[in-house]
Amino acid sequence: MNKDAVYLDYNATTPIRPEVITLMTEIMGTVGNASSVHGFGRIARRNVENARAQIGALARCNPAQIIFTSGATESNNAVVKAFTGQRVLISSIEHAAVCEAIPEAECIPVHENGLINMEKLEQMLTTDPAPALLSIIMVNNETGVIQPVGEIARMARRIRPQIFVHTDAVQAAGRVPLDFPALNVDYMSLSAHKMGGPQGVGALIAAPGAKPAKLLHGGGQEKRQRAGTENVAGIAGFGLAAELAMNGMKNYEKLRAWRDAAEDKLLAHAPELKIFGRTAPRVANTISMAMAGMPAETQLMNLDLAGFAVSSGSACSSGTFNPSRILKAMGATDLEAVSALRVSMGWNSKKEDIDSFVDSWIKIYDRMKDKIKEAALAQSA
Repeated sequence: MNKDAVYLDYNATTPIRPEVITLMTEIMGTVGNASSVHGFGRIARRNVENARAQIGALARCNPAQIIFTSGATESNNAVVKAFTGQRVLISSIEHAAVCEAIPEAECIPVHENGLINMEKLEQMLTTDPAPALLSIIMVNNETGVIQPVGEIARMARRIRPQIFVHTDAVQAAGRVPLDFPALNVDYMSLSAHKMGGPQGVGALIAAPGAKPAKLLHGGGQEKRQRAGTENVAGIAGFGLAAELAMNGMKNYEKLRAWRDAAEDKLLAHAPELKIFGRTAPRVANTISMAMAGMPAETQLMNLDLAGFAVSSGSACSSGTFNPSRILKAMGATDLEAVSALRVSMGWNSKKEDIDSFVDSWIKIYDRMKDKIKEAALAQSA
């Protein structure tokens, strides 16, 4: 691993903020179970409840509505598995933690720009039997496209007043303002490691009357909603990361200018490059791009050698790159979907990081031009 490598994969995981490392190291040097009544336990409980308040401030919710989990995958599973056997609607671009947790769910199509097709959603809501749950990802992890969750929730409740609404806000937290009550949702999933916190810690916010499935049994922690001794250091790190992300949101928008300039330069050099979601509202940090005929694995290897860490837009399983389900839902061809890259910045990114990435990608593109033309001809044949 090149120690000078440029990290541009913040949508996969973010570097832990140094303040979070300091706090977690301090807490890991202490002892105490947050369920114990003695002094050590009370200190641990105080750390947990302080984090709950910090995350409540980020999401503008009552801290008592927050259930700590092992991550957003668990949070998402706890929601959708509570509706097993009932009619569930999800977007066609949900994270796998939703799609694979309830494979019988009906998928709402999206437009080419990645936004939910509201007409189709309205039709699906109107169709009987009444859907029990609607799950909409707030910010897509591959494209950064922002869904109008509040508007969608209002439509759903107008048509089906008894419906429950869930949003996976993992990629939104710290990037767009959150307001749990104003969004009019019943559930919201969050993850610490997408905002400068530790991996393995998440949260589920549940409104009054919302009952997530109990996936774990054997203890009364988290108001009997999630059994198991709390990860005090991880939860405390999550809380501090949430506070820092909320306070740093105003600085986050500078990434938009860097991202837009990068896209403009890429398109000027390679007009046939496809940038997904460019005409839709997007978070400031994400570029989802595809040059048909330029395989993602080839790009990743060349960029890794050049000192850049980015992601493929394809799902990699056992070394095989498959077309991205999300990009396919947006109308991408197979050739585009297996050629896609995701570039994502974050709290510790610098302008020269994205600028140097663009220069390196252009060099790779120039070397591969002939192969790209051959692939295009083969596809049109």
